[in-house]
Amino acid sequence: MTRQSEVGRLTRVILKAPREAFESAAAIDAQWRALNFTEAPDLSRAAAEYERFVDLLEGHEVATAFLRDAGGLDSIYVRDASVVCDRGAILCSMGKPNRTGEPSAQAPLYGELGVPLIGAIEPPGLLEGGDAAWIDEHTLAVGRGYRTNDEGIRQLRAILGDAIDVVVVPLPHWRGPGDVFHLMSILSPVDRDLAVVYAPLMPVPFREALMDRGISLVEVPDDEFDTMGANVLAIAPRTCIMLRGNPRTRERLERAGAQVFEYEGQEISVKGGGGPTCLTRPIDRS
Repeated sequence: MTRQSEVGRLTRVILKAPREAFESAAAIDAQWRALNFTEAPDLSRAAAEYERFVDLLEGHEVATAFLRDAGGLDSIYVRDASVVCDRGAILCSMGKPNRTGEPSAQAPLYGELGVPLIGAIEPPGLLEGGDAAWIDEHTLAVGRGYRTNDEGIRQLRAILGDAIDVVVVPLPHWRGPGDVFHLMSILSPVDRDLAVVYAPLMPVPFREALMDRGISLVEVPDDEFDTMGANVLAIAPRTCIMLRGNPRTRERLERAGAQVFEYEGQEISVKGGGGPTCLTRPIDRS
């Protein structure tokens, strides 16, 4: 069992269903504009999409554990509130002010699951889980952008210790502080030697570092970036889940030897800008 991987066979994951995150049509109407959703999600359609997404995970023998608190629309994107390593979980400090309560809401579930809490990022540090991606079992890439700052990265390094190499990846301004943009908006490892990337927003040194490691890059075309073609969840080496509507990225993945499963996510992904990696907080892989 390992937690220091994005590509091993996924065996256990934390999730949060839209009926808890979205709560009600009135709660959606009160929040979606301030949270920069492109449109108000439809709760009943979101619930149906999510049920099929969970079925896809459980059909691949992934054990699911659900958060039950009412945390707001963005709390459906559970990856952002914590980071995991082999020693346990680290609670994040959210760069989006509306999400500050999400890390502490995850703490009780980690306790129930027997996963130790080994630390928490404290203000003025900022760190979001969507900015942290394991490149191998000893290397964690962390995006430095509007959601994750230098102090958050300093604290994360201190918690992880010297055995982990934390590689800082400067992120572009792109659409500004209000946009939903993390490192994993442009990078999704699919196997130890394969990753999906959106090259135009990648820093050249980071792209070169991946290639120097022998990692082949599946390039997402421009017209599939906004539909989250670069946001792909590996459930086993070269076996992955992606949002339907990115046919060219899917074709390129399959040419690279990957098996791809798709889900419909207009309500749970497109409107909120969060793909399958955002919807899941992987805990254990083998």
